[in-house]
Amino acid sequence: MIKGLAITPPILGRISIGRVVEKDGKRLPEKDDQFTITSQVQNREGWVNHPLDEALRKSASNGKIRSIPVRMLFNDPDLNLRAEYSMFDRKNGRPLCVGNGETCRRSTDSGVETLPCPSPDHCQFAKGVLCKPYGRLNVQIDASDELGTFIFRTTGFNSIRSLAARLSYYQAVSGGLLSCLPLQIRLRGKSTTQSHRTAIYYVDLTVRDEISLEDAIVEAKQIDEHRKACGYDQVALDNAARLGFGNAVFEFSEDEIPEVLEEFYATEETNLSDRQDGALIKPAMTGTGNKPSLREKLDRKASLTNHAA
Repeated sequence: MIKGLAITPPILGRISIGRVVEKDGKRLPEKDDQFTITSQVQNREGWVNHPLDEALRKSASNGKIRSIPVRMLFNDPDLNLRAEYSMFDRKNGRPLCVGNGETCRRSTDSGVETLPCPSPDHCQFAKGVLCKPYGRLNVQIDASDELGTFIFRTTGFNSIRSLAARLSYYQAVSGGLLSCLPLQIRLRGKSTTQSHRTAIYYVDLTVRDEISLEDAIVEAKQIDEHRKACGYDQVALDNAARLGFGNAVFEFSEDEIPEVLEEFYATEETNLSDRQDGALIKPAMTGTGNKPSLREKLDRKASLTNHAA
C-alpha cells in the first residue's frame, strides 16, 4: 500500500444542499431547500446529476428530494462520518492543520507535527484564517454496488452534531449493527439569531419513514445473520477501512480542492462562511453604504465562531 495516501471508500457521487453558480465570472453559493445527487462528472454548467437524482425526484410528491434512503457501509460511526476542525491553504486547497479539539496534526517547515488543539476560538494559529469543523459522511444509496458510496461534505455544526449523535445512538440501540439498519438522511430546517430568522437547512439521519425503529432493528439482525451465513466479514471491513484512513496524515483528495476553496474562502460579494450546510444565509443589512455596521460585525463574528448555533 502506498504510504501517505488515504484509502477512502469508493465514491460514486456527491450529495449536496444547494449549489454553486457562476455570476459575473465568479462562483457563488445559491440557497436551496433540497438535496441534489451528482455524479463525479462536470461540464460547463457544473456537476452532472446522477441518475439516482432523477429517480428520487420523480418519486417525491413535489419534485424536491427532501430525504434519501441510505445504509451505512461500516458499523463504526467514526468510519462513516469523519469530522474534525480543519484549516486549508488558501491557494491550493490542501490541508494545513486538522484537529479534534485536543490534539492536531499541523504542516510546518519541519514537517507534520502533533500539537495541542484548543479549538478555533482559542487557537493563535487560526487567527486571521478560517478554521472550521469539516465533516465527510459516506453513505450507500445504490444497492447494485455493495462497496460504493456517495459523499456528503459539510462545515455546518447542525449537520455534524446531528449526524454524529444519530450514528452513535443507532449503533448502540442496534447492538452494533449500524451497517444493517434501513436508514435515511433527511433535510430539516431551523432558524437562529445568526441566520436573522431566515430558515437554514441541515442534514439529519433517521430510520426510513415506512418502518419503526423496532422493526428496523429486527431487519438489521436478519441481514446480519444472512451476511454471516454467506461469509461476509463486517469486522474485517471496518478494520480495513480504519487502516486505510490511517495510511495518511490527512484525508485529502484532489477532487475536494474546488469545494474546499469555495466553502472556506470568501469572494468580495458573498462571504461563504455564511453558508450553513450548503444553504446561503444573507445577513440583514443595517448599515449604510458598503461599510458594515457594528451589528453586522458582531453577527458575522458570531456566525464564524458558532457557524451553526
